Amino acid sequence: MGRLATAYGQAVAAHREALRRWQRARQALAAAGPAAPGSPELVARLARLGTDLAGSVTADLTAAPVPVRIGEARSLDGGFPVLVPLAGGTHLAVDVDARDPRVGELLRAVIVRLLAAAPPGAVRVAGIDPAAFGAAFLPLRPLLDAGVLAPAATTATEIAALLDEAERHARAAQHAGAADQELLLIVAASAPPPRELARLAALTHAGPAAAVCVLLAGWPPAGPGGAPPLGATTALRLNERYALVGDPPGQPFSVDGSGLAAPVVLDGDPAAGTVAALGTRLAAATRRAEAVRFTDLLPERRWAESSATGLRTVLGRSGRQPVSVAFDDATPHWLVGGRTGAGKTVLLLDVLYGLAARYAPTEVQLHLLDFKEGVSFTEFVPTDRDPSWLPHARAVGIESDREYGVAVLRDLREELTRRAGLLKRHGVTKLADLPPNARPPRIVTVVDEFHVLLAGNDALARQAVDLLEELARKGRSYGLHLVLASQSTTGIEALYGRAEAIFGQFPLRLALPGGSGVLDPLNDAAKTLAVGAAVLNTAGGVAGANVEVRFPDAHAAANDLATLRHELWAARAAGARPPTVFRGYETPRLADDPTWTALRPTTDPPLALVGRTVDVAGSPAAFRLDATPGRHLAVVGTDEVGVDVLRATTLGLARQHAPGTARFLLAPLAAGTVDRADDLAMTLAAAGHPVERLDVAALRARIPLLATPPGGAPSRTYLVVFGVDAASATLAATDPVTFRSGHDELRALLRQGPGHGVHLLGWWRGLRRLGEDLGGAQHRDDVTCLVALNVPGGELGLHLGVHDLSYTPRAGRALLVDRHDHRTSLIVPFVDDADEQE
Repeated sequence: MGRLATAYGQAVAAHREALRRWQRARQALAAAGPAAPGSPELVARLARLGTDLAGSVTADLTAAPVPVRIGEARSLDGGFPVLVPLAGGTHLAVDVDARDPRVGELLRAVIVRLLAAAPPGAVRVAGIDPAAFGAAFLPLRPLLDAGVLAPAATTATEIAALLDEAERHARAAQHAGAADQELLLIVAASAPPPRELARLAALTHAGPAAAVCVLLAGWPPAGPGGAPPLGATTALRLNERYALVGDPPGQPFSVDGSGLAAPVVLDGDPAAGTVAALGTRLAAATRRAEAVRFTDLLPERRWAESSATGLRTVLGRSGRQPVSVAFDDATPHWLVGGRTGAGKTVLLLDVLYGLAARYAPTEVQLHLLDFKEGVSFTEFVPTDRDPSWLPHARAVGIESDREYGVAVLRDLREELTRRAGLLKRHGVTKLADLPPNARPPRIVTVVDEFHVLLAGNDALARQAVDLLEELARKGRSYGLHLVLASQSTTGIEALYGRAEAIFGQFPLRLALPGGSGVLDPLNDAAKTLAVGAAVLNTAGGVAGANVEVRFPDAHAAANDLATLRHELWAARAAGARPPTVFRGYETPRLADDPTWTALRPTTDPPLALVGRTVDVAGSPAAFRLDATPGRHLAVVGTDEVGVDVLRATTLGLARQHAPGTARFLLAPLAAGTVDRADDLAMTLAAAGHPVERLDVAALRARIPLLATPPGGAPSRTYLVVFGVDAASATLAATDPVTFRSGHDELRALLRQGPGHGVHLLGWWRGLRRLGEDLGGAQHRDDVTCLVALNVPGGELGLHLGVHDLSYTPRAGRALLVDRHDHRTSLIVPFVDDADEQE
């Protein structure tokens, strides 16, 4: 009897509750209009109202919630559409995940309706489905192809990365405060792991300003632990046949929280033709909306920003939002990776022009090094076709030599030391703390294909690594910023054991297609990139800090670039000098060299000019022919450029003597040098200088005379021998009267000649023959100036007694060794203008 009484009491209570709900429903219906409760007219009115609301979705999905149809309510008097508010800070949750076909169909229907109602580009969809590996989104493939639906995140790492991006989107939208923010629609076809579920739930509390809408299936999840509460969410519960719709946030169906008092049949899948047509429409619109123009990166006003706290520029767009990058304390240096053709050069041009448009040359200077066979930075320097240049560029290397790159890094280290002293004098620790009138410009150094600079494990590579590490560690405090770009950052022998110490100073990573090497090994975000896009990561490349950025094709905007460059060039300060330029592919012409054209007769020891030094300033490769014993020139190597070096040196010396005050003795002993010597003799004679031609016998007879003071002869005598080794047999013969060989006389000339103004300029085609003519290693200082052409570095080091000499012979380069000044430098030797024209 006790159990019967209990059951009876529960039935009475339920009956009374049903009566109360019925009374409330009657009152609500009476207030809504004249239709009687239970009348079919009420259902018809609800159907018309639902249809009207479903067709009145506003274009702005972030300003306020919009009604979206989810299905049809069923009653004894008919059915009517059921709409719930979505977007504008409101969300939807279903207690069953998309493995129930009804849920998958509902989610797809809501996605299609929101995309169809909004303008193209106003909604971006991101899917999550760890339970079914993205199966819920497969019927929406046309939307994936259109670029409005991203591939579904199915693993914990992918879901975490998606939520990282969603949180960045929410923060950016909240800070922007614009009413037309892009809506990010996150559709979880099944509940993610607990940690990610908590992050997803937190987004439902972010409010309308976050521009995020969440559709969450499988909530609350089964299993131990409480589910995190959701904010502003309409809840759906499914039974075997129907769905029960809870009260929408802010607009409840009931007054007691019980939800809609009618079962709902959820809407099914949108027709395949509808999805395909929507995808076609959105694909065309998405391509137009995603096109980023070069002019979008530029500021409204030129040179209006200060570099005191850092440098910033717009890189491109993520969705509809501009993405900025910076050189500051947080991201002082950048690492850029991408395969050939991925757009590294285009991206660098976008950044450099963006900086140049924002900051005056007094705020930022550029050092640009390109180590590949290309013309990446040619447009920043004056050319025959276009005399303009970028006023911010100070040093530009095109097809740079490694030695030139090290020279630039060495100059930067000297600048770092100078700035360290400047900060100490002002009692500050950072560039930003200096007074404006004492603050130097920030320097951005771009090294494209930097792995070439570090190639091998020789002394030059080790020096480059040392300099890079020092600049990377100290540069941020002194306003020196590095950008290293390459196809790969692995397999660089010189970096073994030091890569992390250097690259750890590069928190900002830009990965283009094929550039995953600059990201963490677990971060594969760059593997699916298309050309024109990059992954921006400001956390050292770790997964979860990625932003995909689209950037414009600077090459396609050649006219815009030229217009901007000429605008900036015209605004340069009076007296501004063009950048120093090193063109690795270019052979310098003697007539174009400013040092050669500036030579005049002088009483100073003459300058022997042999080429240009591979350094930042492009300084002359030269040495003084003073009275010190051994001040002669030996050009060594089989390369016929040796003839050009002697010719250039001779012409330079001739310009430093008044007519008749210097004598030139030319001995063309090597095959094929007679015509070149004749041409040189005519040029010297035309300048008023005495010239003699010597054959082997005449050379043997003249050497002893040149070793003694000339008496009343001209003050300077230059013996120019083209192929000294060709006279070896003659010089080896001993004079029957004096018992002295020609080699003995030659060595006396080398030691005594400079004291009375006699200098030998000779070309030896072999290093061994030079050593024998000098009399062995103990006499190598009898010729203190040497230009080595195609001579192996090991042999050259043995000849000079330098065991760690780093030199690799190659075309168009030579090594200048001045033992008197203890100087060794890579040079680009001058060549005959006639040879170059041929």
